[in-house]
This record gives sequence, structure tokens and C-alpha cells, in this order.
Amino acid sequence: MSLRGVAAIVGVGELKPMANPRGMTTLGMAAQVTSRALNDAGLKITDIDGLLAAPDTLESPLMWGGLVAEYLGIRANYVDIVDLGGATAAAMVWRAAAAIKAGLCHTVLCITSDLWDVERFYRNFVHRLSTEAQYELPYGPMGVNSGYAMIARRHMHLYGTTPEQLAKVAVDQRTNACHNPDALYGDKPLTIEDVLNSPLVVDPLHLLEIVRPCSGASAVIVTGRERASDCASKPVYLLGAGEHATHSSIIYSHDITTSPIKQSASRAFAMAGLTPNDMDLLSLYDCYTITVIITLEDAGFCAKGEGGPFVEQNDLTFRGNLPCNTHGGQLSWGQPGLAGGMSHITEAVRQLRGICGDRQVLDASL
Repeated sequence: MSLRGVAAIVGVGELKPMANPRGMTTLGMAAQVTSRALNDAGLKITDIDGLLAAPDTLESPLMWGGLVAEYLGIRANYVDIVDLGGATAAAMVWRAAAAIKAGLCHTVLCITSDLWDVERFYRNFVHRLSTEAQYELPYGPMGVNSGYAMIARRHMHLYGTTPEQLAKVAVDQRTNACHNPDALYGDKPLTIEDVLNSPLVVDPLHLLEIVRPCSGASAVIVTGRERASDCASKPVYLLGAGEHATHSSIIYSHDITTSPIKQSASRAFAMAGLTPNDMDLLSLYDCYTITVIITLEDAGFCAKGEGGPFVEQNDLTFRGNLPCNTHGGQLSWGQPGLAGGMSHITEAVRQLRGICGDRQVLDASL
């Protein structure tokens, strides 16, 4: 089944990431970004008949989809919870298009909203990751930092990737963040030396190449082609999508330097009838600097093992030859839980509409 041109994003809503949510609730933030997305699209809540929600990653109750629909006043013909970690937001967009094509609904709200609470996160960590708790954690730290540090070290061992090349990702994205007034960490440019002189958290990863958790929410509205042109803002059409999953913990990965993006990106490009060389800008999940390098390789922008030299030789800033994460990425814009992944979608939409101001990529269309 092809989804090329079936549906478009017609509304976006987003809260500025917050280090301190000051008493806000997950549902309250969801309501705010829903209102903003509706206003952006020129729609009313009664126009929404599909709902895709990300779970509250700390305390999701049962019937979360129904609770969100009830709270927002949506009468939905299609409801689902999407939880693929950082891939959740992208997964929502193609699911919305597929549901529209199937005739299940005509306009879908895709919403992510997350509060960051250190105490609750670690209190629930073992419970939420029960498999890891039983079979991995007793043998050493296998949290997210440790896992990505292993990936980075293996990449360095196999391909000669250098700390300076990893740091370059964070530096270019901070340049982008410094032109985004909503970025949580966009008030100070970085140098490669700044990154490498920041505290070493888990060798070889430094503090400034590790994502910064915070609170926030983001939402997009997806509707079919026949309705998209009637909305208030310029529609941004989905041309291709792909998905692939094999495991949760890297313990079960056959090759920790190759990601499922190798399969999913190739399928997305095939559906769209496009290639990496056709892209004007990139929105790549960036929980760690190594993630961007591996994604560039697996999505076909360079060969496996060449990601380090590739980011060193190319300008990933909004004014460069390969703009990447022009909002600053989660490394500098902030990571409000699963809404951090949605920020890559909302930024891409704004860039393709040509409304990003100082950080606008010239003639961005793909």
C-alpha cells in the first residue's frame, strides 16, 4: 500500500520546552497544544474524528486514549496509542494517513505530552523495564547512557570515528538552536572543545552530547488530500513512510552500529520515489550525537562507517549544505519525552512552509 500524497499535516502546535513545568499536567499541556494546532489549521475540535496519542511515559493509566478523547472533547472513530520511543511521532503520521486512506476517519490529531520528573522516572524505572531488570541490570549498568556509549565506542573501534566528529554534531545543532527563541539551550554557541571539555558521563560520551530531558508537548493534525487545501495553513504532504523493529534492548541486536533505519528509510524513499540526494533538510532523532551519525549512514546519506568524516566535512547548520535538525535538535532544543521526537516533525513542517525566520532553509521543499 502506498501512502504517497494521501494525506497532509495541516496544523501544528507546540509548547516551548520547560526545565520546570511549574504545576502543569500532562493533560493540561495536551489541551494547550491541541488548541494551537486547531488554530493553525483553522479547524474546530468537532472536526477531529481520529486520535493518536503517545502514552504518559511515567504514569500512563488504563484507557489513556479514551481519557485524552474525553478531556479534549473529541468524538473519535479511530483511536490508538503509539509507543515506539523516539520513532513515535513519525509512526503517528503514517498511521494517521493509513487510517484516512482506509476510510476509518478523515482528520486525525496526533499528540505527545510529557512531564519530566527525575524522582518518578527512577522510581518507576525497574518496573517499566522488567525484562532488563531481571536479566541485564544485575550484571551492570545498562541504562540508556550506557547503551549508547557502547554503540559509540563500537563505532569508534570499527570505523575510526573520533570524539571531535561526534562533538561536531552537537556544535552544528547548537548553532541552529541559537537562532530558535524556543530552544531550551539556545543562548550560548558551542565549540568542539566545549563539548569535549564537558564532563565525561559514560565513556566516550560527554555531557554536551547527551540529550537534555525536560517537559513539554507537541501535536500535529493530519487530514486527507481533499480537505487539506481548505485548511488555514499550507499543507505538508506525506510522500513516503517506512517502519522496522526487531528489539528493545541492544543486548538483542545483531549489530549495535546498524539501526532499523536501514530498512525503514529505504522503504520510505521507495514509496516516495525519491533518494537521499533529493532532500533539502533532515530531521533526525538525536538523543545522542552517535545517533545522528548512525542515522546518516543507515538512511543512505553516506556509507556505513563514513558517518564521522561525513559530519566533519559537511555543514549541518541551517545555512549549510546539509541542514540537519534546524530547531537545534533535542540536544539543544530539549527532549520533553516523546514530544521531543515530535519536535522533529513540527520543525520540518515549519521549514517546508517557509516560516522559520532567521533559521529558514532556502527553498526547502523535501
